[in-house]
Amino acid sequence: MRILLTNDDGIFAEGLCALHDALCGEHQVIIVAPEAERSAVGHAITIADPLRVRKIKRNNIFFGYAVSGTPADCVKLALYEIVNGKVDLVLSGINRGANVGINVLYSGTVSAATEGAILGYPSIAVSLNEYLEPDYCFAAYFTSCLIEFLAKNGFPKNICLNVNIPAIPAHQIKGIKCVRQSTKPLIEKFEKRIDPHGNIYYWQCSEKFIEEDPDTDVVALKEGFITITPLYHNLTSFEILAKIKSWNIEF
Repeated sequence: MRILLTNDDGIFAEGLCALHDALCGEHQVIIVAPEAERSAVGHAITIADPLRVRKIKRNNIFFGYAVSGTPADCVKLALYEIVNGKVDLVLSGINRGANVGINVLYSGTVSAATEGAILGYPSIAVSLNEYLEPDYCFAAYFTSCLIEFLAKNGFPKNICLNVNIPAIPAHQIKGIKCVRQSTKPLIEKFEKRIDPHGNIYYWQCSEKFIEEDPDTDVVALKEGFITITPLYHNLTSFEILAKIKSWNIEF
């Protein structure tokens, strides 16, 4: 397969390198990723500045293309300009930290995969539920297994698969759950600080999910399952749309 590999942690991130190393033996892996970390930029794209691209080497061998923009920029630019010919899969990750619940909307990792789905390509976003000391070995291995399974059984169309992997030993993982995205709000905390010049600033220091439904990505991941959630980019509420069509608004 020809796989476009990207992320939001930057082209030098360990998670991206782990995926590349796990897949390059069996697949043609083309890397187009942000030149620096672009976490939590969501589905932002760059329109007021030029996008600059430079070739990156790893161990004196060509590794991929670093782009000055966002994860979504990388996918757009790769598929329209950089990649010679079509790809079979857009793969984003491995992200440092989980992307579940409402955080899916903020995630550059997920947005890169969603952009691939928008453009008509099978897409997967992969995240590891560990931020401080991540070990990507099993997550990369599982991703290769998932790709092999989907290659044999068919990729879902027009969606991206959002995959989250618990950061526990492989033998402790309870299994795989295909679950819905939690939409419960986060409980967030900001710490108020004062800089040396007396100016007030704020630092987001914690967040907590309040979800309890076991059939959600938040709870299943917490319980030790690998979670897979199909995400679709159409945000229309069809239930409400059917109701508001009867509105008679005058102006």
